[in-house]
Amino acid sequence: MKDCIFCTIVAKKIPNYTVYEDSHVLAFLDIHPRAKGHTVLIPKVHAETIFDLNEEIAKSLLPAVERTADRIEHVLSPDGYNIGWNHGEAGGQEVSHLHIHILPRWHGDGGTNIHGIVNHPGEMSVEEVGALFS
Repeated sequence: MKDCIFCTIVAKKIPNYTVYEDSHVLAFLDIHPRAKGHTVLIPKVHAETIFDLNEEIAKSLLPAVERTADRIEHVLSPDGYNIGWNHGEAGGQEVSHLHIHILPRWHGDGGTNIHGIVNHPGEMSVEEVGALFS
């Protein structure tokens, strides 16, 4: 996509600090890191969300996350990770190109776990929500 900053990075028009790259993805250091080694992994094709990817590229994401985390592990040796993505505006997605954040974590870094993102279970019980999937 013409105005997409991540597509511009993939096209090598904007430099980056590459952590991992293969034929489907590019992983690079976030220029506004939330932690030392904060890495963003993107598909090389433009896709706003996971639903916009073809199956081949979607299947390549988790192995690429693993390879990227392995590189981070060998270079920085963090104590743990938070890995995930913001999906859609309500989910906090600010760049309209799917991107997975890999945040290295260290004991005492002041961060929280995935449960710190939101705490609003809604008005329906788990049983009522479960029935919607039946």
